[in-house]
Amino acid sequence: MAQLSVDLSGQTAIVTGAGVGLGRAVALGLARSGARLVLNDINPDKLDETLELIQSEGGQAVAFQGDISNRFQASALIERGRDAYGRLHLLVNGAAVYKADPLLSADEWDIRRQVEVNIVGAFFMTQLVARVMKDEGGGTIINLSASVGHGGSLEAGAGYVASKAAVLGLTRQSARELAPHGIRVNALCVAHLGEPDMLSIPPVNLLGQRGTPEDAVGALLFLASDAARFIVGQVLHVDGGDWLG
Repeated sequence: MAQLSVDLSGQTAIVTGAGVGLGRAVALGLARSGARLVLNDINPDKLDETLELIQSEGGQAVAFQGDISNRFQASALIERGRDAYGRLHLLVNGAAVYKADPLLSADEWDIRRQVEVNIVGAFFMTQLVARVMKDEGGGTIINLSASVGHGGSLEAGAGYVASKAAVLGLTRQSARELAPHGIRVNALCVAHLGEPDMLSIPPVNLLGQRGTPEDAVGALLFLASDAARFIVGQVLHVDGGDWLG
C-alpha cells in the first residue's frame, strides 16, 4: 500500500489508544515519518506490542499505560512525554470505546464509559496538552472521530454515536480558541476500516468495500505536516464515501 511520505523528524507525538487498530497504525505511521512517540493505551499488553513494533523498526518511543478519562493519569501521560523528549508537537486523540447496545437496553455503566473515554478523555488531553503547546509556541491536535458522528446512525450504539458527535464539537470549539496560540486542531472521521469490533456492520459506502486502518494514516500525516499549516477546524472523512450516503 502506498504511503504518504512526510518528514516529522525531531517532533514528538502523543497517541492515545495506540494499542490496537487505527491507533496502532497511526503510531507506526508517525514513527516511520521520524516522529518520537509517546504511546498510551489502557491495555498494557497491547501497548507493549505497539512499542516493540516501533522499536523493532528503529523508531523512538516510550509507553504510558493509563486511562485518559482520569485527569491525573492524563496529566501523568503528558509529563512522561515531556520528561522523555522535551517539547510536544502533536497530539492524536485516538482512545475510544464502542459498545453496540440498543438504546432501550443500554447499560448505564457502558454509556458513561463511552462518554468518559471518547469525549471527556479527549477534552482532558486537549486542554492539558494545549497548555503546554501554548507555552512552547504552538502545535497540532488531531481528533479521531467517526462518520456516524457527523451525521447518520448505527443499528445500535447510542453512546458511541453521541460521543463521537461530541468529539467534532470539541474539535470546532478548541480550534477556534487555540488557533490564536498557534495550535491547529482538526479531525478525521473514519468508517469501514476493518476494526475488529465493527466487523458485524456491513460496509455500506460508495466503494462497497472495507478499508484498513492504514488507509487513514496518510490523511493524518498530511494534517500533521506543514503542508496543512493553513487548515484549522476541519473534518476530513476517510470512509469510502460513507458520509455521502
